[in-house]
Amino acid sequence: MRSVQTRFGWFFSSGAIAVVGLFVFVPAAVALYLSFTNATGFNKPKIVGLKNYAGLITNPDTLRALLNTAIYTFIYMPLLVIVSLAIAVLLNRKDLPLRGFFRSAIFLPFVISMAVASMAWKFILDPNLGFLPYWLSKIGINMGDLLGSSVWALPTVTLVGVWKNFGYFMVIFLAGLQGISRELYEAAELDGCGAWHKFVAVTLPGLRSAMTYVIIMALIQSFQAFDQIYVMTSGGPNHMTETVVYRIYTEGFRNFHLGAASALSYVLLLVTFIVGIIQLILNNKHEREDM
Repeated sequence: MRSVQTRFGWFFSSGAIAVVGLFVFVPAAVALYLSFTNATGFNKPKIVGLKNYAGLITNPDTLRALLNTAIYTFIYMPLLVIVSLAIAVLLNRKDLPLRGFFRSAIFLPFVISMAVASMAWKFILDPNLGFLPYWLSKIGINMGDLLGSSVWALPTVTLVGVWKNFGYFMVIFLAGLQGISRELYEAAELDGCGAWHKFVAVTLPGLRSAMTYVIIMALIQSFQAFDQIYVMTSGGPNHMTETVVYRIYTEGFRNFHLGAASALSYVLLLVTFIVGIIQLILNNKHEREDM
């Protein structure tokens, strides 16, 4: 009986396995091969060993992209976690009117394509046509050209990413909050805990699994930042918003250095994998301590 079920399982899974193999593993294997070649897309690739990987260390544009990605991550991940958690705690209150409306409205930006949202924000922030600079100028605030500033361009595109995605992570935290027993809060109140102490002693430990998921996904999203940068700044000004993924795009489809682009993509994959493994190990360690 079990063998029949196994055969049926493989039969119904075969389509998904074929799609994943064709569109994930095969391209990944080809990219790994190209990372060791001098491929441009127009020549016959020749094996160059680790030359592409070594070139990443000496290329100033690549190092700039790595630094920009690190800055993007250090802004994006903490801000995303704090904002989504704060909104989730607020919208979890049963005495809050119009909770359903606010939950839907805040989640809505996540449904919108990042490219479309980026186009909208590029128009909103335009120093000549945008209504936000216009309104601020009426109260004496000169916002200037944020996307053209070497200082503010990267934080601006980062905030657009936070605005786009925090509604999704708010839902994850809401699900975690609703899984915390009310008895724990009642016990904390009997012990004389205030709102902040209840949040630290009950809410945060109860959200540990949700927090792990949010942090890992936020890290992966920050490493893969591309759409809003492509639409809003095209990596400028002066490469100040060029992230690793945008650098991969530039090397592969503008400079036609497919080998270097593939090498950089595998470095990004390795960093993402290591960060995810570290986070999972730390989470498992905390869970064992709690048992």
